[in-house]
Amino acid sequence: MTPTETAHGTAPGPAPVPAPTPVHEHITDAIKAPDLLRLSGNAVLARFETLKVYAALGAVRTLLERGTVQPGQTLVDSSSGIYALALAMACHRYGLHCHIVASTTVDATMRAQLEVLGATVDQMPPSKDLRLDQEGRVRRVRRLLAERPGMHWMRQYHDAVHYTGYREFAALVDRALPGVPLTVVGAVGTGSSSGGLVRALRGRGRDVRLLGVQPFGSVTFGSEGFSDPEAIIAGIGSSIPFDNVHHDLYDTVHWLDFRHAMAGAVGLLREHAVFAGLSTGAAHLVAGWEAARDPDRTHLVIGADTGHRYTDRVFARHREALDPRTLKPHQITDLADLTPPWSAMEWNRRRYDVRHDSFAAPLGAPSQEDRTP
Repeated sequence: MTPTETAHGTAPGPAPVPAPTPVHEHITDAIKAPDLLRLSGNAVLARFETLKVYAALGAVRTLLERGTVQPGQTLVDSSSGIYALALAMACHRYGLHCHIVASTTVDATMRAQLEVLGATVDQMPPSKDLRLDQEGRVRRVRRLLAERPGMHWMRQYHDAVHYTGYREFAALVDRALPGVPLTVVGAVGTGSSSGGLVRALRGRGRDVRLLGVQPFGSVTFGSEGFSDPEAIIAGIGSSIPFDNVHHDLYDTVHWLDFRHAMAGAVGLLREHAVFAGLSTGAAHLVAGWEAARDPDRTHLVIGADTGHRYTDRVFARHREALDPRTLKPHQITDLADLTPPWSAMEWNRRRYDVRHDSFAAPLGAPSQEDRTP
């Protein structure tokens, strides 16, 4: 070890001259942009407090500009957590009311924040079946719209307006990581964050591969035939089809179980002192493996939120965490070969119809359809 190195990196040098600190008009301006942290020579983490501020701000601002919604109107949507908070903040900023139909996974801390921000919250009863949780939330939203037709349903899973906010994130990435081939690594979730970022970067002429992370049990990329009892599927995958997922944007897909995502999250905190959520942990594990195999590309890991809502289920169990250095995926070429706990497949920007039997649905040629919102 040289005199300038320590066990965790280089020793401190001269303090940099700080840039002027901006004074923001609203908290959403302060927290929407991520902190960028280099994890290795070719891996960078975009660490958010809550990623979906970009989606909510972009969507709400666009809807107001179009006249689709008016100041004082009530916006309603279903959420498992971080979109709910982002939407409540956007409504707070733009003088709108907010109603959240919350997943059973929304904890007391999140609910308290929503209520203090002025949002009304309907929370689903406890359930271990997150398909029933998601379907129940949609039914509740439809009942609300029938009862109160003046509400506007944000439809974060289906309305392409949620892509618009990520153009600003793409501009930030383009400035911070100029002129290098990029691989974006992130949870698929609703499709808006990874899809919105990559579509905007490709529109800027950047060489960008998109690597999506999924849990077992999600219909989005055909793993619904599996069950992972410990999985926190909300926010990473889905038990119902999402129109905002455009499969033909994705180059590679990785499916991980809870234990592997936990290993990535605990490893990120242990190695880099970054306290982040389960989807970030899964993306971190995958990016480490991919970056070692493809050293000429810079791998951008999307860190969607902090680790606070995973304290009990993940971080308090850190002694149980697997060693990320011992883990690797089972590489497959067909969905029929999917197998836990970790599988990887070259997707090659193919189209996919999740409304069919996922294991039987044909994988067609790359789509040329332009769905730019």
